[in-house]
Amino acid sequence: MTSPTYTVLRLTEQYSIPLLHRHAARLGGEALGALQHFRSLAPAPGIFRVSWDGRQLTTLHLPKSRLSEGMPVRALPSPFAGRQGRFAKPAPPNPYDAVRMDGVATLLTSADGAELYESCSATVVAWNGTALVLPPVEAPAVASLAEAAIEAHEQVVRCPVPAAGDWPLLLVNAVVRTCAPSIPGRRPFPPEVRARLEALLAREDA
Repeated sequence: MTSPTYTVLRLTEQYSIPLLHRHAARLGGEALGALQHFRSLAPAPGIFRVSWDGRQLTTLHLPKSRLSEGMPVRALPSPFAGRQGRFAKPAPPNPYDAVRMDGVATLLTSADGAELYESCSATVVAWNGTALVLPPVEAPAVASLAEAAIEAHEQVVRCPVPAAGDWPLLLVNAVVRTCAPSIPGRRPFPPEVRARLEALLAREDA
């Protein structure tokens, strides 16, 4: 039997699934039809952990996202710091569990703490004053659906995101879309740019 693939998605109050087509591509095979069927029959909106074995879609309702607006952060070396490049989202249990803390977003860095790679449950998007900045593709991190959508539809710069500095920062994923954590010393993210990302990441076809 095929090893199940895995994703986490939000079913909105309008019964749409943001980034639906990217979720289906992550799961593979005929998952798009299965996700559309799930969407049509789901008893209530919410956040769902979804696995797909090539024949059957298995869903688990999750109580809430790990991310919340204005949440505090801490920084730790990434448990994948020895790897290079993006990799498939690992199903739990996985090494991210060891760096997660309820109510706190853990920013995952290079081994020396100089660069931000991602957070424990989201990609990081910075603003350098003129453009959106994403970590280099060589940085070890989950192959984020939200990151891929942003790169496909926005002009972005790929370069190291300094762990220390004042660049505005958002945590971004397919469930919350964007989240602004509380990071002393960093400037606020431009609201018009954030609104544009929110609208993009709400689309099923982004």
